[in-house]
Amino acid sequence: MNAVVTGGGGFLGGAVVRLLRQRGDTVRSFTRSAYPWLDELGVEQSLGDLADPEAVERAVTGCDVVFHVAAKAGVWGRYSSYFDTNVTGTRNVLAACRKLGVRRLVYTSTPSVVHAGGDVEGANESLPYPKHFDAHYPQTKALAEREVLAANGPDLATVALRPHLIFGPGDPHLVPRIIESARKGRLKRIGTRPIKVDVTFIDNAAQAHLDAADRLDVGTAPAGKAYFVSNGEPVELWPFVDRILAEANLPPLTRTVSAWKARLAGRVLEWVYWLLRLPGEPPMTRFVANQMSTSHWYDISAARRDLGYAPRVSVDEGLKRLGARLRADAR
Repeated sequence: MNAVVTGGGGFLGGAVVRLLRQRGDTVRSFTRSAYPWLDELGVEQSLGDLADPEAVERAVTGCDVVFHVAAKAGVWGRYSSYFDTNVTGTRNVLAACRKLGVRRLVYTSTPSVVHAGGDVEGANESLPYPKHFDAHYPQTKALAEREVLAANGPDLATVALRPHLIFGPGDPHLVPRIIESARKGRLKRIGTRPIKVDVTFIDNAAQAHLDAADRLDVGTAPAGKAYFVSNGEPVELWPFVDRILAEANLPPLTRTVSAWKARLAGRVLEWVYWLLRLPGEPPMTRFVANQMSTSHWYDISAARRDLGYAPRVSVDEGLKRLGARLRADAR
């Protein structure tokens, strides 16, 4: 395989790069800045911005498969910044694939593209896109996913993966936010009812991308489809958070705020931050309140069937590996 990975220096993109190199594939990473550890792995680095079509075309030249992992994630910010990266950037990747004759594109999406705000328990890929989104990230990712799947055809096979709540050593997003909020005394349970969510250990999420690429070609089962990806073992959210805190040598959560108060606070804070043009992001948003007060776990049998995907690292083992990394970093 001669692959290009957009966002190859990031958490998930880097994990995809490592697995590709471990099995001997040729890899090029496309990022905005260089990463010395990619050089050490023997990865060619192509620098540029996803919103620049010429830079994207240079990165894709000579490759036979594209892993489009890079995205602008988050819960706050200007819509245009999310659109430029997540939609325009994806359009540029699609255009480069068509122009250069690339036959396979694996796109990293997210389950939030079909989360309408209520409980989702064991649903499959037949879930429709919601009419309204509470944040720019899922909205723009849904737009991009639709265009990726619509681009599937006789010359380009496309597939979208929706890994849920990726965690593990090196996580720069989920785990650091939990730990930082807990240390500052800001982290509270939202709601009192038990809720279950899917989580995905980083190695499993990366392996799913390789599984998809290996099974993908024009006319194959995965072509033109989206797949949920997770560890396949939904966890209760707040005990899972407490376990992360324990691995970081922090006490469990004891304070709780009701779900309706969290949603109201999110709405008010979003309005205040927007009206006053305050820096940073609100301490609570509607999207976060909904995500942390509802169940959202999905049926991954389609990924098992069509991609040959099988989680190799359990949640418990993943948490142990995360804890070992946190303790090592704390020394």
